[in-house]
Amino acid sequence: MTRRTGPETLRRAASPARLLTLAVLPALLPALFLSVLAVPGARAAESAPTVSLSKKEAGKGGEITVSGKGWRGEALLMLLICGQATPERGVIGGTNSCANGTGRAVTTDEKGAFSKRLPVAEPPEPCPCVVHVATVTGEQASADAVFTVAGHPTAELPRRTGGGKLAVLAATRLEGDSSLLTWFGAPPARRLVFTVGNLGPAPVEDPVFEIGTAHGVYAPQWEERQWRGTVAPGARARIALPVELSAGAHGDYQISLRYGKKVLAEQPWGVGRPWGVTLFWVLLCLVVPAAVFRIGMAVVDRIRPRTGGAHRTAGARPGPAVSKGLPRRTTPVARTARSAAAADADATTAVLPWFTPDSAPSENRPRPTTKGRA
Repeated sequence: MTRRTGPETLRRAASPARLLTLAVLPALLPALFLSVLAVPGARAAESAPTVSLSKKEAGKGGEITVSGKGWRGEALLMLLICGQATPERGVIGGTNSCANGTGRAVTTDEKGAFSKRLPVAEPPEPCPCVVHVATVTGEQASADAVFTVAGHPTAELPRRTGGGKLAVLAATRLEGDSSLLTWFGAPPARRLVFTVGNLGPAPVEDPVFEIGTAHGVYAPQWEERQWRGTVAPGARARIALPVELSAGAHGDYQISLRYGKKVLAEQPWGVGRPWGVTLFWVLLCLVVPAAVFRIGMAVVDRIRPRTGGAHRTAGARPGPAVSKGLPRRTTPVARTARSAAAADADATTAVLPWFTPDSAPSENRPRPTTKGRA
């Protein structure tokens, strides 16, 4: 018999290889899938920011060098020594558990690296302690490194209350009114009131919220606010957190509420202009020149020379005082008339001083002699 070759024969010969491939392929798919997932994870691990310390332990008053890599280029970072914290759980009490007075700020280079000296201080909370590094502006990123403050008390971390999840159940609002001092430039203050509910299976104790204030196109500036209390699973709580702006602030502001890394709510706030400051400057511009003018006029009036009439008035002798209780002397009418005539004569003489009694023309003429007369 002659053996015939054709498509059917080729299919029969290739069927064992195909079956072997189909049998091996399911076993290779999980490994291939894991390798594909491992590549982004490795890249993420490489790009995650890291922190290293020159010393793992130092006492108060000492100094350590903090270095880091993998941060965003030219980013502003904050360096703090915090208590009641671990790299796994982070800073439990927020920045309230850190030595904020001795913190330092540093800017990363173009490659995202930095190195900065940090003085050692005792945090307000007991150890375990960490050196906490976090971004100040832009995308949020943080990293912690274990550190021991020699001689500082040590205590166990609070019980983990994981599983709690807070959500805002009602619209937020700002409560409070501006005072008279705000009209003159005092910092405007309100209370951000909202209602949260715990959607998780575990209670949330003393949650730490963040209040952000943004003005115009600028990014919000975040400040931590801790609420004292416990929100049980499935329960709700009404929370009021203080919000305060800088002195003289006015315009449109955006108040944001954040818990963890999630923004829960945003609330606009229109702040009026402090017209009292403007009124104060207007009055100052009017009162000061007027006061200077009055002072100048008083000085001129004091130093200007006096006139002759004023000197005569000032140097005139007072007339004789009339004694009380004495009878008045009656002056006869004739004597009074003679006195008036004498006063007129004196006035004429005072007006014409060249006609004095001693130099009158009638009296100075030579008398005729009587010689040769009978």
